Amino acid sequence: MARRLDVTGAGGVRLAAWDYTKLTGEGEGPKAAPRPPAPRPADGLPVPAATRAATPAINPSTPSAHGVLLLHGLMGHAAHWAPAVRRLTGRHRVVALDQRGHGHSQKPAAGPFTREAYVADAAAVIEQLGLGPVTLVGHSMGALTAWQLAAERPDLVRALVICDMRASALGAASQRAWQDWFRGWPAPFPSLDAVRRWFGEDDPWVERPNPARGAFFAEVMAEHPDGWRPVFDPAQMLTSRETWVHDAHWDSLAQVRCPTLVVRGLDGELGRAEAQEMVRVLPHGAYAEIPDAGHLLHYEHPEAWGEAVEPFLSGVLTP
Repeated sequence: MARRLDVTGAGGVRLAAWDYTKLTGEGEGPKAAPRPPAPRPADGLPVPAATRAATPAINPSTPSAHGVLLLHGLMGHAAHWAPAVRRLTGRHRVVALDQRGHGHSQKPAAGPFTREAYVADAAAVIEQLGLGPVTLVGHSMGALTAWQLAAERPDLVRALVICDMRASALGAASQRAWQDWFRGWPAPFPSLDAVRRWFGEDDPWVERPNPARGAFFAEVMAEHPDGWRPVFDPAQMLTSRETWVHDAHWDSLAQVRCPTLVVRGLDGELGRAEAQEMVRVLPHGAYAEIPDAGHLLHYEHPEAWGEAVEPFLSGVLTP
């Protein structure tokens, strides 16, 4: 099990962070990167004592303890990083956050689910866990949070990795499409197999069968008396998206002064031309592309994602 680290976010919201750092004992090789437990629908659920820690316990013999904070995208959770994180844990102190409204973190009925709240939460994690200056690795909405924090608090951020997130405004039509998409979910699902089948094959947004997408959504479902439902509130997800989907974010991107890698999947949501323009706008931008990957690039192709990201991290984190 990954070790849980409890953090207080903006406005007192309870956040769950997960320490992926490999622990080695004398005479032992590194253990496999752990995976957080699957989230459940209620807040404040108990986690086995063996997995909970007030502060991280990193092996002092680790040659580099540079902090890396992983921020998932909308509807995701910390455990979605597990397939990809194994390449990072040998050299870095790796922590993944369940952002507010997601995973094991609190889902306050009244929010807020603003950009300011998400950015302030990430800053709180860095400061309370002593990770800074940190390398922020964000996917989709988490990438936007990461670069907005890097722009606002350069003292906290050493380097940045942006995974398949656009800087352009998506507009009202995009938000309406998401509203219609949520309404079209056949929830509750009768089984996890039904979840995998719908999101991986039957969803109208799926152009061709995508088992990884089905598995991704199966990880954020919880069983209820009437079937399987998402652990997040779709209305809260729409509220979160509403706060950034109408605006372009080029100005904040241009304010990021640390080394930044923009990574896209060949079949992802971030087009090549826009990705390359993002690299041009960034004062210290670099570009990587993963063939055959879609929007869930780190989850679908963790090895290829690691091969794209690890050289960048090694370069910027080498003393």
